[in-house]
Amino acid sequence: MVGRNLVLMGIIIALILLLVATLYYPGGSQSNPNSVGYHWGDNYLSNLFGVKAVNGADNSSRPWAAAGMLFLSASFGWFFIKYSANMPSKISVAVVKYCGAGAMISAFLAITPLHDPIIPVASTLGLIACFYITMFLFKSKLHFLKLLSVICLLLFYTCVYLYFTRTDLNILPVMQKLSLLADIVWVLSLEYFAGKAALEYVKSA
Repeated sequence: MVGRNLVLMGIIIALILLLVATLYYPGGSQSNPNSVGYHWGDNYLSNLFGVKAVNGADNSSRPWAAAGMLFLSASFGWFFIKYSANMPSKISVAVVKYCGAGAMISAFLAITPLHDPIIPVASTLGLIACFYITMFLFKSKLHFLKLLSVICLLLFYTCVYLYFTRTDLNILPVMQKLSLLADIVWVLSLEYFAGKAALEYVKSA
């Protein structure tokens, strides 16, 4: 039972730790460097990982956030490794397994001083793994998951575009959290509702 729900348990623990981290964040955001506390509409998740908060205070949220990111990355990484077994070819199995796991390792490294150079790596690997799974789902009858996959990819692309073009950064904190929420729903939906049954349909199509 624990093994069957390992991804879910890891995500729940991660979200609790990240929520606790927001409670310990001293303050400061891109719109107001002197603000107090964590503001969901203005602060990035990455603000929780810095040695110093944006307002210059020692960042007491950091250990909680780092632990949360570790659980989140490990849970998502384990999902990609497990789910790759459902893919219809050896190439797609390898792409989902290694790109997905690589993306999650890179995502965790993004909480270190490697943040800026590692983000393109994590984004590229993550998009490749998600794209392969989406193409697989489009051969199935899982219409809700087709729609959810497209939504996740669009949110992902939007966040990447805003980040790298530095366009409308004022909305990026909200988009970042919406993308994370959609990804969590997507992963859990695939975990529980799109396993071997979907694979059998693809093979017989």
